[in-house]
Amino acid sequence: MVTALALVTAVAFGVADFLGGAVSRRSTALKTLALSAPVGLLVAVAAALLAGGAPAPGPVAWGFLGGLSGGIGLITFYRALARGPMNVVAPVSALASAVLPVGAGVLRGERLDETALLGVLLCLAAIGLVSMEKGGEAEPSGTASLVRRPLDSGPLMALVSGSCFGVFFIVLKAAGDGAGLWPIAAARIGTLTVVFTALLITLRTRGGDRGPRVRGRALIGLALLSGILDSGANALYYLAVQDGLLSLVTVLTSLYPAITVLLARIAYSERLRAVQRVGMAIAVAGVALVTVG
Repeated sequence: MVTALALVTAVAFGVADFLGGAVSRRSTALKTLALSAPVGLLVAVAAALLAGGAPAPGPVAWGFLGGLSGGIGLITFYRALARGPMNVVAPVSALASAVLPVGAGVLRGERLDETALLGVLLCLAAIGLVSMEKGGEAEPSGTASLVRRPLDSGPLMALVSGSCFGVFFIVLKAAGDGAGLWPIAAARIGTLTVVFTALLITLRTRGGDRGPRVRGRALIGLALLSGILDSGANALYYLAVQDGLLSLVTVLTSLYPAITVLLARIAYSERLRAVQRVGMAIAVAGVALVTVG
């Protein structure tokens, strides 16, 4: 059950990230999140009410702190996806987001049997292979030509976002399961706080220059759907990690780039290199071993 929840979480994260990145390419990361984050909060609150349980101070505080880290991660991640290419950015972020929780799980004394451990190692290797970048990647379609600053690098921002996501995963595990899904609702409040704080800072520093608006029903719909899926993925991950090992659940969840990469292949004709195909095949083998273990 835990494995199934983690894999469904990976699919939801992968689709949400692709949609959020696609909208950000036509607008900005902050504009996209200004639409997706509020609807994500509504979904999280509705899920918490349906799941029952009472909000307890400790778990809610952990959730809020996790949401702050997740919010920073989302801003940098969507910005990285907009800079592209998606088939490099998503795996780099996922690798960073997996390594930290695995280390935390080991420090917590988590131990996997040999088969599951081999599966986890294969999944980590797969994420690394899928993230291998070829020099001279073209600028993603629809992205304006920019004078790049060092910190504006897609892979570097992906690394930062992945580290933030890793902290988010660790903190949600620490929240415990004594308050239903309210820690997820608190996490969405934390994310929303980061997003709107960043928007206010942008308005103050740049005046009215906030970048292109998210226009059109289709684009707005994609942004909203991204928020719904991301919030749903948060809830699924939380349920999975409370019943399973942090290291195992996080590694399976971090396979989400496979979905993002495949969708980018379809939508933007971003070609998969041979090493990335090998990485995906290894990911399938790793998931199979984790399931058996």
